[in-house]
Amino acid sequence: MNYKGQRALVTGASSGIGAVFARELARRGADLVLVARSADKLAALADELSASFGVAADVAVADLAAPSAADGLAADLRSRDLQIDILVNNAGFGLFAQLDQADAAVLADMIRVNVAALVDLTRLYLPGMLDRDRGAVINVASTAAFQPVPYMAVYGATKAFVLSFTEALWAETRGTGVRVTAICPGSTETSFFDIAGENAQVGQRIPPQRVVHAALRAVDRRASTTVTGGAGNWLLTNAPRLAPRQFVARMAARTMRPAKSREHVSQKRGQHTGLQASPENTKQALRD
Repeated sequence: MNYKGQRALVTGASSGIGAVFARELARRGADLVLVARSADKLAALADELSASFGVAADVAVADLAAPSAADGLAADLRSRDLQIDILVNNAGFGLFAQLDQADAAVLADMIRVNVAALVDLTRLYLPGMLDRDRGAVINVASTAAFQPVPYMAVYGATKAFVLSFTEALWAETRGTGVRVTAICPGSTETSFFDIAGENAQVGQRIPPQRVVHAALRAVDRRASTTVTGGAGNWLLTNAPRLAPRQFVARMAARTMRPAKSREHVSQKRGQHTGLQASPENTKQALRD
């Protein structure tokens, strides 16, 4: 795919996978709209990309956990006459906790960021891409999308939604010039675990650069889905298809159960067994 002269909107662009997406797209000649809550980090990245690659890099500060955030963001970009040719829905976060121990406000924010904002932005920008018969939508899902994830039940469900949604859109847009891809990384070297907690990690972490390069290769191939992280993640995402669903859920619970809980599996239900990010820490991550 030729990115030169096209404009890409990247959510969650201030750090991690989003920042790497921004740098790689700029290196390939795309102009950028960088979206996150941290104005200072976005401004610094925009200056870096403009100086290094000679592309236009605009900043849009937005809280995607807010209701109607996508509509407000789109209105802002329309007022600046910024057409979006490539959409990278990267923003998202997770929470490691039993559901009965989780903060309701944090879970609501997670659903709005991981699902609602992603759907709304796609709904807003896909029609223009189809009219122009070119463009791309890249949605960041997860290896968590392929099986239930006990102790991260809501996070896993949001990523399953993203995967299903993206594959459906891929089928709807076949035969057009628009490419739709879901990237499903495993554990990645980002600040995700600062919020979700170390217990959320499964397998070795990989650099975000590998995730982004795999995503853009998948876009070039017009693939609906790609999984990063090697043979282990391939097995993790494909094996559940061959086993009974209850068995998969039980094995996932054994894998994800916090270490302290593994040592005291007989402890009564209701005792705290997981690491949980505070609402304040989670909102700080969204701000960044």
